[in-house]
Amino acid sequence: MRILVLTHEYPPLGGGGGRVAQDIALGLAARGHAVKILTAHWGNLPPTGYDDGVMIQRLCSGRTQPYRASFAAMLGYVFAAFWHGMRLVRRWRADVIHVHFAVPAGAAAWLLSLLTGVPYVLTAHLGDVPGGTPEKTSRWFRWVYPFTPPIWRRAARIAAVSEFTRSLALKRYPLDIQVIPNGVDLEAIQPGKIAAQEPPRIVFAGRFMEQKNPLKIVHTLRSLRELHWTCALLGDGPLRAAVEAEIAAAGLQDRFTLPGWVTPQEVLDWFERSDILFMPSLSEGLPVVGVQALAMGLAIVASRVGGFVDLVSDGENGWLLDSQDGTGFESALRKLLSNPDALLKMRQASRRLAARFDIRRVVDAYEELLIDAIQSHVQGRSG
Repeated sequence: MRILVLTHEYPPLGGGGGRVAQDIALGLAARGHAVKILTAHWGNLPPTGYDDGVMIQRLCSGRTQPYRASFAAMLGYVFAAFWHGMRLVRRWRADVIHVHFAVPAGAAAWLLSLLTGVPYVLTAHLGDVPGGTPEKTSRWFRWVYPFTPPIWRRAARIAAVSEFTRSLALKRYPLDIQVIPNGVDLEAIQPGKIAAQEPPRIVFAGRFMEQKNPLKIVHTLRSLRELHWTCALLGDGPLRAAVEAEIAAAGLQDRFTLPGWVTPQEVLDWFERSDILFMPSLSEGLPVVGVQALAMGLAIVASRVGGFVDLVSDGENGWLLDSQDGTGFESALRKLLSNPDALLKMRQASRRLAARFDIRRVVDAYEELLIDAIQSHVQGRSG
């Protein structure tokens, strides 16, 4: 297959959705498929390059931040992806388009497909679904939404990264949507012997934005200051200054580490030295860091939202709480921090549960979906 991938985020830009696009693209390329990616440019990144056999073209779209795309930048990406995509489809003769995020990349895929006839497969990640991340998207979805149904209807096949994302999408787009979870390479990610750190280390990885609820971490751990622990907050974003101020106000500067924006490999390095992933998010699709935490054998304390429901077996490898729970997170962490044996058992359970998210299974599912989309398109034309 010749697969054209459209995604406005691809490492090192963006968060989990970009890493999902990368994992799938690399997996398909490793199987002999030709994969080309049109994504957004930022900073000093090279405009073209290769990632283990995957060709990457980074387009000027007005993006100004590595971890966040403004609405203007997303609109800029749609125009750039369509313009370059038209030339690439005609010259390279792509068999299928794989588009990540119905908004913004879906708009470019819809127009490309309409004008060239090339079918596209859509992967929904939650933030591109109305109501998925209301704190981020509710304002612009009010007027963008009327333009989105054609994007979903024209898609040859649709996948959602979690059952929650699928159920939310079905409320607005009653179509055939299947769930293909995000995955990890279990062969490449090996935690070694799972052993407790001393003191136990808690880790958070994500954008410092309202959706990820990073201030909740500081507020919760302030109530557990009598216990031994350290905490690393990986990432960056608009709430970083507020997080730093809360840490200083609590007098916990010696207990927290904020390394800033880190690479995917550095995330895994931090996970290898950690015991507990703490993610009190307000909303999530199927977070890549959650799947990676399973693979690295971390206990997970998280909100009962989105894909975390698929990652955590309550009481077996962690705990799920309401994101607004005043004392639930504190109680769950106290149980783990004060009981090394219980923490070790939960970490071992996470590694066992990770098997269901093996990237090979995920790539299998996408390969089948893309081939099916092509075959259906060919049959439709011949019929």
